Amino acid sequence: QVQLVESGGGLVQVGGSLRLSCAASERTFGRNFMGWFRQAPGKEREFVGAVIWSGGSIVYADSVKGRFTISRDNAKNTVYLQMNSLKPEDTAVYYCAAGNGFIYSRRSYDSWGQGTQVTVSS
Repeated sequence: QVQLVESGGGLVQVGGSLRLSCAASERTFGRNFMGWFRQAPGKEREFVGAVIWSGGSIVYADSVKGRFTISRDNAKNTVYLQMNSLKPEDTAVYYCAAGNGFIYSRRSYDSWGQGTQVTVSS
């Protein structure tokens, strides 16, 4: 199973930026895409965005479009989540994951990182 390690979380003020990284232990062979999810206290884990390995297409949740950007570095087996114009409602634990199937569903992802906390203060 692919091991994923997130980093880059922290405390930031409203309107600030953070960049999260997700390093994979190996190229995610057999997985079609890498995604980012987040989970706030008392809420379901929700889809943030994902990149499809073949072709590089990227999709985002409506709540982060225009503010968050996903990129990847194939040589480093790393995917990034650049978060700009952060809002208090972006506060959550952020997870990266790899999977196949329906890209927006967390059930499609079978390898998960341990998560990194992002806190946006007002």
